[in-house]
Amino acid sequence: MNRLTSLAVALAVVAGSVSLAAQWPKFRDPSIPRTAQGGVNYDAPPPRTTDGKIDFTGVWMRASSAPPGRGRGRGAAAGAPAAPAGAAGAAGAPGAPGGIAGGQPAEGVGAGRGRGNVSLEPGTASFPFDPTGPPLATFFEAGGNIEGGLPYTPWALAIRKQRFDVDKAKDNPDAMCFPMGFLQFHQQPQPRKMVQTKQLIIIEYEANYGLRHIYLDGRPLPKQGDPQPWWYGYSVGRWEGDTLVVETNNLRGAEDSPYDGWLDVNGSPYSQQATFTERYRRPTFGHLIIDTTVNDPKAYTRPWTVRVDQRVMADEEPIEFICNENQQFRKRIKID
Repeated sequence: MNRLTSLAVALAVVAGSVSLAAQWPKFRDPSIPRTAQGGVNYDAPPPRTTDGKIDFTGVWMRASSAPPGRGRGRGAAAGAPAAPAGAAGAAGAPGAPGGIAGGQPAEGVGAGRGRGNVSLEPGTASFPFDPTGPPLATFFEAGGNIEGGLPYTPWALAIRKQRFDVDKAKDNPDAMCFPMGFLQFHQQPQPRKMVQTKQLIIIEYEANYGLRHIYLDGRPLPKQGDPQPWWYGYSVGRWEGDTLVVETNNLRGAEDSPYDGWLDVNGSPYSQQATFTERYRRPTFGHLIIDTTVNDPKAYTRPWTVRVDQRVMADEEPIEFICNENQQFRKRIKID
């Protein structure tokens, strides 16, 4: 994605946001744990439902637990090996694309800014690095921290090169007001709200007004290929101790249209055969960990797993964000 495109899209997001005075005012939630000084106690134990399950209800902002020298970089050309942490050209390394002096993330996690130095979100404090966890996904490149990059099949590699090297990611569904892939949704600068009941979790994404349903009522996952494919697929969840395991299949894939099957901004594809397994954990009140495994034999030579961190946003609500199909912004500012 070229600088003009990304800057224009960022400006559109900012310009389309209403003033703070016109949004819901801060509401002090009495259920939130507080410190003696009245601030949010992010390290408090996670809340639980009446039946003892971890409660994921809340408004969440993307965060990071990257080690020093690793940020949320833009990634490299398809098939290029990941640079060692801290090396010249590594995502988040000083002087690299997406990096700033000191190796701190520059994409609105610690710095609160996107490309073009446009503020897209409040700064979000990082979490300590977990050396035992899977590689961190990056916003622009899902496999940006996987050694050697994503294990594309020839079919997927050709799509990735066309989308990024040739088309400069202009067909990314986010820019076209279409539903996005899970990893891109999980790392959007805009917040998302989770509402949990005993039988259902709803995730409302402020970005593009995305909406997911995760069923906890014991229904089985439909057989692959049986139901009509959906942008967000069909999701069921089960509990393994304090971990919620969510399985999703029957998604629209890259075969369906140029705007389908995007894992990340740069265009890493998934096919109609893809299944996603997400493992949700909330170790503390303020920390949400999502480990996502992608199993897609048409697009990748083996399953792979990446991590996304999110931090709770207390006493706040998402804003209304309307992005309609066939929007004309890109044409009006002469990107296309």
